[in-house]
Amino acid sequence: MQVASALLEIEAVGFSAQAPVTFKSGIVSPVYVDSRRLPYHPVQWHLVIEALRALAETLAFDVIAGVAVGGVPHSSALAYVMQKPSIFVRQDAKEHGKKKLVEGGEVVGRRVLLVEDVVTTGDSSLQAVASLREADAVIEDVLAIVSYNFVEEREGFAAAGVTLQTLTDFAGITQAALEMGRFSQVELEIINDWCNDPHGWAARHGFA
Repeated sequence: MQVASALLEIEAVGFSAQAPVTFKSGIVSPVYVDSRRLPYHPVQWHLVIEALRALAETLAFDVIAGVAVGGVPHSSALAYVMQKPSIFVRQDAKEHGKKKLVEGGEVVGRRVLLVEDVVTTGDSSLQAVASLREADAVIEDVLAIVSYNFVEEREGFAAAGVTLQTLTDFAGITQAALEMGRFSQVELEIINDWCNDPHGWAARHGFA
C-alpha cells in the first residue's frame, strides 16, 4: 500500500475518461500509471527503490538489467544501492554501431535480474527476456513497480518460465486511491468497468 500511495501522492496515476490513453499493446484505458515522474520526487522514489531492494535481496543474480526506457532509471538506482553491475536492454537495436540490444556489459552465463517500471500485457518485458537469453544470459526473475495483472501477462510469463514480482498492482492502486479520496465515485465506477474488461472498454464507451 505504501508504494501505491506514493504513486498517487506524486500524481503518477492519472484519470482521463474523456481522452483515454492507448497502451503500446493497443488497449485503450481511462487510467494510466506514469512512473517516469518518480525520479523527480526523491522521497517517493527512495521508497520504491528500497522496496525493490527488499525483493531483490531474496533472489540470486549477478547483474541487474533495465528495460529501456522506463525501467532504466529504477534498475540503475537499484544496482547502485546494491553495488551490482548494471545494464539495459533496448526494445530495438540501434541502426549504427554494434547494433546491440543488450548494452553495458557482458552477460554470457550470468544470472540477470530484469527490472521494469509498469507491466501491462508483459510484451516489452518478455521481449527483453528473449533478448537477454539470446545473449546467453540466465534470466528467471523480473521485478516491476506496477502490474495491471492482465491475463496475457500471467500467461506470457508462465510460458517463458519467468517469475514476475511487483511492488503493487492496479487493484492496490485503486484501493489506495479510494482511501485517499483521489477519485470520485463516478470515476471509480469507470475504472472498475475498465478493470473488469480492459479489452472491451473502448467499444463500450465509443472509443473504438
